[in-house]
Amino acid sequence: MSVKPKDAATIILMRNSPDPDSRGFEVLMGLRSPRSKFVPNLYVFPGGGLDEADCLSGMENLCTGMDRKRALHMLDDISSPEKALGVWVAGIRETFEEVGLLLAYTKGGSVISLNSEPLKEMFLSHRQSLLDGKSDFYDIIRDEGLILATDQLHYFSHWITPSPFPIRYDVRFFVAEAPSNQRALHDGTELTEHLWITPEEALERFHKRTFDMALPTVITMEELAGHKTIEDVIQSV
Repeated sequence: MSVKPKDAATIILMRNSPDPDSRGFEVLMGLRSPRSKFVPNLYVFPGGGLDEADCLSGMENLCTGMDRKRALHMLDDISSPEKALGVWVAGIRETFEEVGLLLAYTKGGSVISLNSEPLKEMFLSHRQSLLDGKSDFYDIIRDEGLILATDQLHYFSHWITPSPFPIRYDVRFFVAEAPSNQRALHDGTELTEHLWITPEEALERFHKRTFDMALPTVITMEELAGHKTIEDVIQSV
């Protein structure tokens, strides 16, 4: 009997290469724990399954440049407008949980900076509370006076885990530029490592069998490698 796939979201975070001699870009990858039930020991983009709380009606008030109607139009094969918007929310939440990067605006309209020690500690605490199931993402964003930067997510592709697999996901891939005023930190549970890597290097290492990736990730890397800049990637969607 085929398992129904769970709705999920993945964000491909990109940054300009720190190498002054390179005009290319890098993407953020995490290594799945060997204890993971789904794709253990593989390098993946941050992401995960949709939660019911991602689909709360009030979420629309905490999103920038995206609402339920527009989200449903872009994901016309999803079951409800609440779930459609929830995919954008899930991508941002899962990215925060897994690698500590938060795509959200302050009241001043700028992406939140987590460089200061007090803010860094505060949001590390929020993150841990989310991971422990003690807090809701909605409450954290609302109480901190933030607005989710859903306008920064650009819909890139759609993958569904094949039916023979016992765990299946219906995954929407997004691309986004990583916040320059935040630093990635893997959670140590779902992801045991993280690194920034160019698509070309990831593919080279994959073919040398030193950088394991699932087929959708490999194909996505091949698509990314066909672009020279972050702007090219975003304009291609």
